Amino acid sequence: MASLTVRQLDERIKKRLRLRAARNGRSVEDEVRTILREAAEPSGNEAAEPPAPPSATSARRAHPAPAAGVKRVLLIVGGGIAAYKSLDLIRRLKERGLAVRCILTKAAEHFVTPLSAGAIVGERVFTDLFDAASEFDVGHIRLARDADLIVVAPATADLMAKMAGGHADDLATAVLLATNAKILLAPAMNPRMWSHKATQRNLAQLAADGVALVGPNEGEMAEAGERGLGRMAEPLEIAAAVERLLAGAVQTLKGKRVLITSGPTHEPIDPVRYIANRSSGKQGHAIAAAASAAGAEVVLVSGPVNLPDPHGVSVVHVETARDMLQAVERALPADVAIFAAAVADWRVANAGEQKIKKKPGQRTPDLPLIENPDILATIAQRKAQRPELVIGFAAETENVAANAKDKLARKGCDWILANDVSPQTGIMGGDRNTIQLVTAAGIEAWPPQSKEDVAAMLIARIADRINGDKA
Repeated sequence: MASLTVRQLDERIKKRLRLRAARNGRSVEDEVRTILREAAEPSGNEAAEPPAPPSATSARRAHPAPAAGVKRVLLIVGGGIAAYKSLDLIRRLKERGLAVRCILTKAAEHFVTPLSAGAIVGERVFTDLFDAASEFDVGHIRLARDADLIVVAPATADLMAKMAGGHADDLATAVLLATNAKILLAPAMNPRMWSHKATQRNLAQLAADGVALVGPNEGEMAEAGERGLGRMAEPLEIAAAVERLLAGAVQTLKGKRVLITSGPTHEPIDPVRYIANRSSGKQGHAIAAAASAAGAEVVLVSGPVNLPDPHGVSVVHVETARDMLQAVERALPADVAIFAAAVADWRVANAGEQKIKKKPGQRTPDLPLIENPDILATIAQRKAQRPELVIGFAAETENVAANAKDKLARKGCDWILANDVSPQTGIMGGDRNTIQLVTAAGIEAWPPQSKEDVAAMLIARIADRINGDKA
């Protein structure tokens, strides 16, 4: 009966009721009981009997409403070994002035206790869809609606599958289905689980539904001897992604068309073998996502990578340098062209139609090489349909700034983003980058940062440049 009464109240009264309960350290259920008890007492006898003590559940003080303007984040912790990172993530989010609430799935409780998460959050942690204390006034709907952003970290393969299928059989999935807030996933799972066709189908569906993604990263797994793509993004990376989403994407490139290349190219030696490089495509894909978030119409021409297509971006998949050049030329005209792909400089002059066999006594076969087309120079030096801003990358292992300045002059482009990709830097295939922006005006050193932050910084500079600041 009480539950029915609360549900029928208008939102203004419900809000006042929740605030009153919070001030008195009671659940909404106990607050309603107190109000009804006081109303039922004869006038003048209110002090005759002391009110019943609050229940053990309501004794846990309710979380006060955040101050005006404070953004609210609901963190859903899935069941994986990476759940231990969620405790640090809570701290990182609170350091940024965000109000944080937390849901633990049943599986997550095997790795993180409600007590440890609650101690850092500063209030109770939610675990049960059928919790009488919170479901008195449809608590899972309130959790879904009271958040500005929902973060799922770690997002396991099982949790992603349930989200893609619209399941709502526990508190976490019910909240995810009931929310209209933006959702950010930080996937974490074994590399084979991540690359499985079912997971990739679910990922594609979630991306189509507008769910944002941070990670996964490549590295060592919890299992001995396992390594690959599937590590949860680090708490600082997730916190940075949260800040970007909460800040809202300013449409600084709305109405602009941006062309981007990404990843390596594969130049065939025969039907089995090819020449390639260690580019992962992470930087180019991050730039495409950032440009799309800034409102641009984005065409991404991608070589072979093990990355999902960025949401909201038109992607053309290619293999060779010649394929990439053709796709780039078909994508013109564009306002901005960013050539982040690590294109192979050479290809085998005569690739074998059949697998080249190794035979006893036969000397190593000759593989004469010829130059591939120079995609950056071709577009930068066009007379017709040259983009207003043409940007290249210079991946160097020595004399980074000098080589980048020479490349800027030779290619005829407007900017070069130079970086040191020596093996010890971990940049090629890694998650972080250190950029020197080379222009006709000089060289600007950027701080070491994630590739997503490099992308955001680049898009901001591009927007300044094409929207009137010609520096």
